[in-house]
Amino acid sequence: MGQKANPIGNRLGIIRGWESNWYGNKKDYASKLIEDHKIRTYLNARINKGGISKIVIERTLGKLIITIHTSKPGIIIGKGGGEVDRIKEELKKLTGKDDVQINILEIRRTELDAMIVADTIARQIENRINYKRAIKMSIASALRMGAEGIKVKVSGRLGGAEIARTEEIKQGRVPLHTFRMDIDYANVFALTVYGKIGIKVWICKGEVLAKRDLNPNFVGGKSDVSDRRERRERRDDRRDDRRGGGRDKRN
Repeated sequence: MGQKANPIGNRLGIIRGWESNWYGNKKDYASKLIEDHKIRTYLNARINKGGISKIVIERTLGKLIITIHTSKPGIIIGKGGGEVDRIKEELKKLTGKDDVQINILEIRRTELDAMIVADTIARQIENRINYKRAIKMSIASALRMGAEGIKVKVSGRLGGAEIARTEEIKQGRVPLHTFRMDIDYANVFALTVYGKIGIKVWICKGEVLAKRDLNPNFVGGKSDVSDRRERRERRDDRRDDRRGGGRDKRN
C-alpha cells in the first residue's frame, strides 16, 4: 500500500495533521469543502511566483483563518503590507465572509520542502534547462541539508522527445511503508511548449520517534533532521580536535 497511497494522506493522524481544520455537519460539509478548494485554487493562481508550499484553512465561530506557508513572504506581504490586504479583500468577496484573517509563515529550509523542490524543477524545465541537471541539483541540495533520502520521478515528453517516457532518480532511502518516517510528497506539472511534464518528489526527513504535534502550523522546536545534523557536526568537531591534539603531541 505504501507504493499506491499518497504518503501525506497515509500518515494523517500519525505524524501529520490535516490542512483543513473545521467541523461540518451533513448540511454544510460539502459547501465548506468546495470553498476550501476554491480558496486554494485562487491563492495558487493569484500568487503564482510566491513559493507557496501549503495553505492551511481553519474555521472557528464564523471566522476564517488562512495560513500560507511560503518561501517568499515578501512577495505575498508586499510593500507596507498592501498586497496581503488586497488578497484579504478578494478572499472576502470570494467566500462572502466578513471576518477573514491571513497568516504568513516563512519556510527557511526550502531544500527539504517537496512542493518547493518540485516547483523549482518545473520552473527550470519550463526555462529549457536539462531535466537531469535540474533534478540532480535539487537532490544534492536536499542531501546537503540533511535529508535521509530523496526520489524524483518525471514523466512526459522529456527533452522534447516524440514518445513520452518516465524516468526516476533516487538517492538515499525513502521507505514508504514505514509510517513513522517523515516523508514529504508533492506532484507538480511543468507546462512546456511540447506538452505537460509531470514531476513527483518524495523527501525522507528521518524517523519521528517522539509524540509530534499534529497541528500543521506547528513550527516550534527543532526537526529530527536538524538534530542529526548538529550531532554529526559535533562528532566531526571532536574528531578534528583529537586529530589536532595527536599532531601536537607528535610535534
